[in-house]
Amino acid sequence: MGYLQALVGGIVIGLSSWLLLAGIGRISGVSSIASEALVKGLRSPDWHWAFLLGLIGGGAFFARLADIPVTVPRSPWLLVSAGLLVGMGTVWGSGCTSGHGVCGLGRRSLRSTVAVGIFMISGFATVFIANHDFH
Repeated sequence: MGYLQALVGGIVIGLSSWLLLAGIGRISGVSSIASEALVKGLRSPDWHWAFLLGLIGGGAFFARLADIPVTVPRSPWLLVSAGLLVGMGTVWGSGCTSGHGVCGLGRRSLRSTVAVGIFMISGFATVFIANHDFH
């Protein structure tokens, strides 16, 4: 199967982002949609909840359908810490990887191009540090 799942996943993400933009004129920045839904609760637009339900439910459905192996559970403290760091990054960067990487680059946004460059450099540095033996 190789890269087929990644290819199909990328096509579906791009298509769904385009459909949201073309259909209702909104950008599919997941952190913005999720934070607004959580802050506004039931006063949030219905499409926010439909988007989040589809994101989570679709992922769970296709993981089950494709028999994707379950990952090893992580420490709750690690997950909470990682979530807080990601949340801080989305506030400081005025968007998340989905908003900048998928939608911003597709719209040829200079700000998103810079943000994605910073995401990538940070990711490379993190992998290097995590996998490097400094002893």
